Amino acid sequence: METIRRLNYTPNEAARALRVGAARMVLVAVPNLYTGAFFAAVVNAIDEELSAGGYTMITGSLDGNAEKARRLVDLVYARQIDGAIILANCAGPLQSRSVLDAGIPIVAISAELDRPSYPTVLINDRECAVAQTRHLIDLGHRRLLYVSGPHDHYNEIQRSQGFREAVAAAGVGPMETQRFQGDFTVASGVEAGRFFLALRPRPTGVVCTSDEMAIGFLRTVTNAGVKAPQDVSVVGFDDIDFAEYCEPPLTTIHQPRAELGRTGARALLQLMSGLSLTRRSIVVSGELRIRGSTGPAAVRHDAAEIGAAAPSS
Repeated sequence: METIRRLNYTPNEAARALRVGAARMVLVAVPNLYTGAFFAAVVNAIDEELSAGGYTMITGSLDGNAEKARRLVDLVYARQIDGAIILANCAGPLQSRSVLDAGIPIVAISAELDRPSYPTVLINDRECAVAQTRHLIDLGHRRLLYVSGPHDHYNEIQRSQGFREAVAAAGVGPMETQRFQGDFTVASGVEAGRFFLALRPRPTGVVCTSDEMAIGFLRTVTNAGVKAPQDVSVVGFDDIDFAEYCEPPLTTIHQPRAELGRTGARALLQLMSGLSLTRRSIVVSGELRIRGSTGPAAVRHDAAEIGAAAPSS
């Protein structure tokens, strides 16, 4: 040990991994649309849990740049990766090889993979979407705009179902609802705001399936002279760090992001140790956090006139 300290010796982990058959490395696959606003807390919790278990984490996208994705897949098939955590819908096959077919332990977070044997850690998306929609309906809003995520995204499918259930249960007719196709980003929220400004009559309640879209929407309509919640109530989904500090503070669904990450990492550590899981699907609960962006619907809805003379942005 004295010689090790004197020579500042560092073990060759690649050689050690080859000898013991374990690389002590985990791939965390993040979506190509990864912006950090939602997934940062999830990834940080994963990293902390894996580190405590003696594993190092490498992050990368499998649905973005093809060459980068190929290199990650090559690492998996070269047995330089012991396990993988797939965030959202980002495990798509690359050419003829997919991480899902590599025979390593895999856990999905916020997604259902097309391999039923892989465990998943999910939030109760559908119930949360019911809660955010019902919140607006209970405030008296009948004309609603639904700002969606990508139509084939697992979370969007669940949230869309919850929205439809809530409006159907309240007797809100299809003529009273509008839909805008977004992609969970601030930019698509800005486009949704422009879409809203062109509507006549305008909806009085807006359900956004991500906070980033809700924030982009609020900024756009506010610049056009539409006030929240006096003229329009907006509810988001995720409870990212910015949600509480935007103006007005955003009513949203709080996702326990750190809990999602920790739960997924613990499940993977268990699988990599050779143990089985008692549940294939683990569901954590979100909750509605009511803030200043939602309020009662006005008795008279003169939405067509609100901000009509102001320029849209």
